[in-house]
Amino acid sequence: MRKIKTDQELVREYLTGSENALEHLITRHKEKVFTSIIIFTKDRYLAEDLFQDTFIKVINKLKAGKYKEEGKFLPWVMRISYNICIDHYRKTKRSPKVVNTEGFDIFDILPLSQESPEQLMMGNQSKDKVRKLLEELPEEQKEVVLLRHYYDFSFKEIAELTGVSINTALGRMRYSLINLRKVIEEKQIQL
Repeated sequence: MRKIKTDQELVREYLTGSENALEHLITRHKEKVFTSIIIFTKDRYLAEDLFQDTFIKVINKLKAGKYKEEGKFLPWVMRISYNICIDHYRKTKRSPKVVNTEGFDIFDILPLSQESPEQLMMGNQSKDKVRKLLEELPEEQKEVVLLRHYYDFSFKEIAELTGVSINTALGRMRYSLINLRKVIEEKQIQL
């Protein structure tokens, strides 16, 4: 029976010249990294470019000896991909939109009970309202909501990815909910 190599073993092998080890690392984490980028950007073609940029940066950092082996290869790569996404939006002076143009919507894959057409229509309208409300949040709060509810990241993963403490990530989530409630009340929005 063949033992599955850890990320650390593959990184060491890559650094000693094994391109095959890098291929295994990319294949192992491709889906999670690419999915997180596409959910962030809402643009498949842009996500493909940013995915490539992510692994080019990973390779350069590995070769430069800037990866500290702490058993956290995936969070390290996710942080790089997140920073690349943020840098892209800073350069283009755009912000990511919660609404997707390709038809993929996290709400579409959530399990729903059997609902009447009227209930479904009202649910879709409520989801659209929530997406629009998210755009009114400060970036740091919107980021935590997206990572938690769209990426399904734990608060520990959010903290690692955004470079803040778990308490700060929890606080940002709390304030985002407070701000959403405030906007809903001020605008008298019915969800």
